[in-house]
Amino acid sequence: MKRIADEAVFAPAAHARWQARLSLGFESDRGTTRLVEREHAGPLRVQKPLYPEGNAVCHAIVIHPPGGVVGGDELDLRARVGAQASALLATPGAAKWYKANGHVSRQNIHLSTGDGATLEWLPQETIFFDAAHVRLDHQVELGKDASYIGCEILCFGRTASGESFNAGTVEQRTGIRRDGRLVWFEQGRLEAGTAAMSSPLGLAGRTVCATLIAVGRQLPGSVIAALREIDAPAGSFGVTQMKSVVVVRHLGDSSEVARRLMLDAWRLLRPALTGREAVVPRIWNT
Repeated sequence: MKRIADEAVFAPAAHARWQARLSLGFESDRGTTRLVEREHAGPLRVQKPLYPEGNAVCHAIVIHPPGGVVGGDELDLRARVGAQASALLATPGAAKWYKANGHVSRQNIHLSTGDGATLEWLPQETIFFDAAHVRLDHQVELGKDASYIGCEILCFGRTASGESFNAGTVEQRTGIRRDGRLVWFEQGRLEAGTAAMSSPLGLAGRTVCATLIAVGRQLPGSVIAALREIDAPAGSFGVTQMKSVVVVRHLGDSSEVARRLMLDAWRLLRPALTGREAVVPRIWNT
């Protein structure tokens, strides 16, 4: 195992822009998935490997110690899962993106797997503070017969504190390739105060959107039907299957409702896609 630590001092009074990087590697060792590579620079770390469901699946908790991202900060996460290995990545709490202060904040995530591997990306919600300017790039490269489940819950403004997303911009791009073939791509830009925030083709005036994407074998109609029967507020929830890709979406105004719906969908999709029952990361219950 190799590890590179950066001794940068955390947030001084005048914030210096942080360039934080974390690289992880997982490999299958006679049926046990092990975290064999862990390199970081800046305030982006990972806790020790956890095995709440046996040795086959390694759970890793990605931590950003400052607890929030300020304008100009950049987070770069790369995770590689070797052939036949299985890893689940989660976060300990909500990600907070603060006011831009004239600078763009960025998050770049690159996930890859070998043949027959399973990778799950299950962070907790992301909160965009008023006047945040954020660019998110999420790229996944899967090997042959590999499976992937990724989820995100985006919250625009701190509605619990009475704050709206009145200014700012969120740009997002997601691409997924499997066995070298592009199976999913989407990109968008949401700018506060524009039609994208209120249009039925955008957020439709809602403040929380959630998306779960599952890639693997084509699932039977009974699983898709069960997903569509999940108890959700009327008109807020949808499920689509396109060959090897299943997309679950929710629009609403509550991060708690979004979390429940995404977890309910994951509980159905995970065993159908990977043959394993859903074991919710313990960190989600704290």
